Amino acid sequence: MHFPQKPAPADVPILDPIRDRWSPVAFSPRTVEPEKIRTLFEAARWAPSSYNEQPWRYVYAQKDDGEARAAIESLLVEGNAWAKNAGFLMVTFAKKTFDRNGKENRHAMHDAGCATGYVLLQLSSLGLIGHSMAGFDWQGANVRLGVSDDYIAASMTAIGYHDDSAAAELHAREASPRVRNPQSAFVFHDTWPSA
Repeated sequence: MHFPQKPAPADVPILDPIRDRWSPVAFSPRTVEPEKIRTLFEAARWAPSSYNEQPWRYVYAQKDDGEARAAIESLLVEGNAWAKNAGFLMVTFAKKTFDRNGKENRHAMHDAGCATGYVLLQLSSLGLIGHSMAGFDWQGANVRLGVSDDYIAASMTAIGYHDDSAAAELHAREASPRVRNPQSAFVFHDTWPSA
């Protein structure tokens, strides 16, 4: 088993963890070692957040975690069934209100996404791969995972080791080129472009 690489064709130099991050789909069922899991969540711990509220919460299960794993897998939409192969699945939640005053935290989803981004950037240093998804039953996640209504499910992420022997259709999905919009499509200086 090897660590697959698909570096971003960046227009200008960027940090290696950013260049190396991509979203593979061919996962091995091998579980992720506890020390690596702790490292991933330590990376999340140091993400920035509004008022240092750290509104992210994670519910995760390994392949051999029985009912807990079945509950998380039950949230996947059909098109993301490949994620059931991953050794590690997690759901990211964002706390909707500030602990400090009980008011709405409109930055919670941003902050939770940033923390999960830190997890994703940590993966390659551990020989792991990851793929975050919106394709899951986020509305049913709280009930099925026993999470209070003060949290909203933001994303689900498959994490683990690459499966070199996965089905050909999964490897075909991974073979597609990495494409991103040019900076001119999303960066504006002085004025917003007219419609």
